[in-house]
Amino acid sequence: MKTINLGNSGILASEIGLGCMRMNALTPAEVERVIKTSMEAGINFFDHADIYGAGASEEIFAKAITLTPSLRENMILQTKCGIIPGKMYDFSKEHILSSVDKSLQRLHTDYVDTFLLHRPDALMEPDEVAEAFSILQQQGKVRHFGVSNHTPMQMELLSKSLDTKLIINQLQFGVMHTGMIDSGLMMNMKLDGGINRDGEILDYCRLKDITIQAWSPFQYGFFEGVFLDNPKFPEVNKVINELAEQYNVSNTAIATAWILRHPAKIQTIVGTMTPARIEAITKASSVCLTREEWYRIYLAAGNMLP
Repeated sequence: MKTINLGNSGILASEIGLGCMRMNALTPAEVERVIKTSMEAGINFFDHADIYGAGASEEIFAKAITLTPSLRENMILQTKCGIIPGKMYDFSKEHILSSVDKSLQRLHTDYVDTFLLHRPDALMEPDEVAEAFSILQQQGKVRHFGVSNHTPMQMELLSKSLDTKLIINQLQFGVMHTGMIDSGLMMNMKLDGGINRDGEILDYCRLKDITIQAWSPFQYGFFEGVFLDNPKFPEVNKVINELAEQYNVSNTAIATAWILRHPAKIQTIVGTMTPARIEAITKASSVCLTREEWYRIYLAAGNMLP
């Protein structure tokens, strides 16, 4: 498994990480197998959030394994906070500090390697967030910080108050969710794809050495379903399946390799809880699509080149 340097922090993370959102649906024995399979396949990065299973995903992760010092050193743990489901977003100092403490308790660890603010809070006070980050870093509870689903200007506003660098932005991206590529390819054109919906976040993160983490890489729309093997999308599945046969890997590996092929060094966060599927996806790390193959998938997904 290839690794990437998260935002030039020196943390070398597997280019494919495991998203633990659905982990609470498993038994401890099943979780243990998922974690073991992931690590044997080269995954050392595990992505959590306080809202995943209302905290139960973090709890069962820790329950399934014993985080010995040697094991903990070989794992990179990330968690997030800020979403109060169905009610509001909360980036207050008190909520951030409390959320981190609760996550650490659930995970049975003294620190997390990376901590993200989960979607923007319209009422964010940058100085207040900065104070919380400073306390967490001084206490050794968080090593590095980032955000999720933030625009460049939201990150700039927050960064103005921070003493530390944001190293991650977690964004939805995949074969069927290509907005941050489309707008660049179709700039200055009266086409829907040319609409700049994210403030050129892809180029911004590359300029600032911020690692993009791609969430829900196999989904289409807003949690409408998986596009792979979906009869709604015959063209892109045909191309992906042909390439899967050519490279002797699964269609999930090709869809992942498409993300990894981008020079931004995007880390792909996959959420499957099936060991065999994890093994199949991680084979993407050994696949390097050609430029022609990458664009062939892009076009087959319904996109155009002006």
